[in-house]
Amino acid sequence: MLYYLFEQLRELGFPGARLMDYITFRSGVAMLLALFIALVFGRRIIERLQLMQVGEIVRDLGLQGQLEKTGTPTMGGVIIIISILIPCLLVGNLTNVYMILMIVATIWLGVLGFLDDYLKIKRHNKEGMKGKFKIVGQIGLGLLVGLTMWLSPKVVMQENAEVTHPNSVETVVTYDDDDIKSPQTTIPFVKNNNFDYTWLTGWMGDYAATGGWIAFVLVTILVVAGTSNGANLTDGLDGLCTGTSAIIGVALAIMAYLGGHIGYSAYLNIMYIPDSAELVVFMSAFIGALIGFLWYNTYPAQVFMGDTGSLTIGGIIAVFAILIRKELLIPVLCAIFFIEDLSVIMQMSYFKFTKRRTGKGQRIFKMTPLHHHFQIPGNGGTEALIRRPIQPIPESKIVTRFWIVGILLAIITFVTLKIR
Repeated sequence: MLYYLFEQLRELGFPGARLMDYITFRSGVAMLLALFIALVFGRRIIERLQLMQVGEIVRDLGLQGQLEKTGTPTMGGVIIIISILIPCLLVGNLTNVYMILMIVATIWLGVLGFLDDYLKIKRHNKEGMKGKFKIVGQIGLGLLVGLTMWLSPKVVMQENAEVTHPNSVETVVTYDDDDIKSPQTTIPFVKNNNFDYTWLTGWMGDYAATGGWIAFVLVTILVVAGTSNGANLTDGLDGLCTGTSAIIGVALAIMAYLGGHIGYSAYLNIMYIPDSAELVVFMSAFIGALIGFLWYNTYPAQVFMGDTGSLTIGGIIAVFAILIRKELLIPVLCAIFFIEDLSVIMQMSYFKFTKRRTGKGQRIFKMTPLHHHFQIPGNGGTEALIRRPIQPIPESKIVTRFWIVGILLAIITFVTLKIR
């Protein structure tokens, strides 16, 4: 709303009205607003959740300090969602297709997570919405985002190409003057860093372009579902998902800014995506909201985000990466999410396999998701293949170490863009 107000003031020649034209200024305002809302109104929302007796239901899994969390207010993801949406509505360009998609994704998965948390509280157990309904919701969002990018005339790109001048060793990155619609994305370790999904469907002849977009939509669905569920599984320790996601958000915001600026895109030799710089405003609000929420969510947590927050956070990261054509970098940048996912899949598969063969199921890890593995002593009473560490690690130390790993992964992700 303020964005359009400043547009009117600019036409009237009001001093300082042009500030809203700068992405960096609006991004800073969005971050500060989100941080302020999360800190100030977050306290009131937590108190309200306490009065409503919206407390976390904790099962006794033998983890140190686990039962002490019983009754801690959950559904705190509402704080994150509100802190993101209000700044975006105030200083964001609501005619920008990328901003619209991010707002829709936030509300979509926020509602999905809220319903899951509501059912858990209503039934007084950890069984909320059935997994198949969550998957349907995630598939629906992935389908919406993928089809919008395919069909919307406003979602375009300019392909990068290296040109070497005659009689010179200097290589310059150039872009076509015309915007094109193409199912291309950025991949690491490859010269020019572009991958066209139509390369997978060249055998379809005249329908190769259509097949490429269909492949892109399918990948979009997989990325949304996988990242959203990965964030959901990572939300098991105080501040773990919040801090890790904030680090990922900073990396994505930088990528969006670089990809939306033709000069910086040329320097990195990546595709230029017109109008995508508006996404930096959204991601700045996302980062501010997470930092503000971390104030209350850090160990010992005063509030949990619940599925309302974790499903939304994962979905936001996935959709954002897809919009800036960096979805194939997600396995590196969000490796923590996928390792958490993989640990659960490996544990269940190995347990079922050994139970069929020997009649007694065995485990790879002491407990999954993986972060719980480090909380359990490895000597005596455990049949896990991996018993280290022998001594349990305090929760706060596990979280801090995961943050450090997240920072290293973000750095590696940027390095891959320059290593060819």
